[in-house]
Amino acid sequence: MSVTDAHRPVTLDRREGPYGEVVLRERGDDFEIIANGCFLMDTSDGRSERLLIDAALDALPDGRPDPAVLIGGLGVGFSLVRAAAGERWGRIVVVEREQAIVDWHLEGPLGRISGAALADPRTEILRTDLVEHLLTTTERYDALCLDIDNGPDWTVTEDNGSLYSPAGLAACLARLTPGGVLAVWSAQPSADFEKALRNAGFHAVRTEEVAVARGVPDVVHLALRSV
Repeated sequence: MSVTDAHRPVTLDRREGPYGEVVLRERGDDFEIIANGCFLMDTSDGRSERLLIDAALDALPDGRPDPAVLIGGLGVGFSLVRAAAGERWGRIVVVEREQAIVDWHLEGPLGRISGAALADPRTEILRTDLVEHLLTTTERYDALCLDIDNGPDWTVTEDNGSLYSPAGLAACLARLTPGGVLAVWSAQPSADFEKALRNAGFHAVRTEEVAVARGVPDVVHLALRSV
């Protein structure tokens, strides 16, 4: 097999769902997820997905016992794996609306990444829309770690934009415990989103960057609910 052939993507599964098409592809040793023809994420790095979890945990007040985290988006599983690897987290809830992605982890090739984390007794998978869950649940979390698309300025589906709206951010604020942290992954920094977070009532708003090989850095936007 030539080097070119080894890096040519191979489609493993293609599903048409209520939010459009999702595709799982294999490229060499890596997997990638494509949503509605737009590259969503792959397994080639994972630093920013791990930062999403680590930065949220570091931002929580010291001494908070067994904090509960909600992870918005299962993706390739890196954020879940990072959370399950940490002994400090209590309950770990993952919200994923795409049944195909859940299947790729539970029954498919992505299970080699997330299998142990999915088997962790702290882990719970909710197969529902993130915004709908935030608007309807009475649960409260110490951290919301959200990675459902390419960020507030580059949404994969139109529906995802509601998460970054004033109503969506108000729902995030309401679902956090006092002193809780909101962490939002983005493929690029967004000064407008930082402003929106402050307008929604969050404080200590900041952005952490992860440098990439080319182009603008991946970032995690962080914001706290008042104690």
